[in-house]
Amino acid sequence: MRVSHLLMVLSLAVLAGCASAPPPPAPTAVIAPPAPVPAAGHDELLFHAFSLVGTPYRYGGSSPDTGFDCSGLINYVFRESAGLTLPRTTAGLNALPGTTAVDALKPGDLVLFATRGKRVDHAGIYIGEGRFLHAPSSGGRVRVDALDASYWQRAYASARRVLD
Repeated sequence: MRVSHLLMVLSLAVLAGCASAPPPPAPTAVIAPPAPVPAAGHDELLFHAFSLVGTPYRYGGSSPDTGFDCSGLINYVFRESAGLTLPRTTAGLNALPGTTAVDALKPGDLVLFATRGKRVDHAGIYIGEGRFLHAPSSGGRVRVDALDASYWQRAYASARRVLD
């Protein structure tokens, strides 16, 4: 009897030693104010964005090798050219501070659209002269469109300035 109790206690000790540690708490999102980037940084950001024109659209895509969706394109461009990590979803981009009026847009601002109702579901990078660069829906390629095109005017929701 004592042997069986001893074996049971030892078994429990071994099993307890194999138990994994509790998972670490999820990191909290930090939403920071616009990051100061020198004018040359804006140029590099736009140059980098333009270099991706023609890259195929891919849902969930976040690299030039596999293709981009709209938020993947934005995340990639800002990370690679400005060292800034932005949210990876349109909802996350929409939650950023720094709302900017459409008549005050500057190159590098994010433009957000609600193409299917009221919820923001698409985003692009404003490049100046009333145009923006984005990864359109399935079957498309990264391209430049005019903000004043009727489709984009109707869908326009807001803009965010993430670079000073």
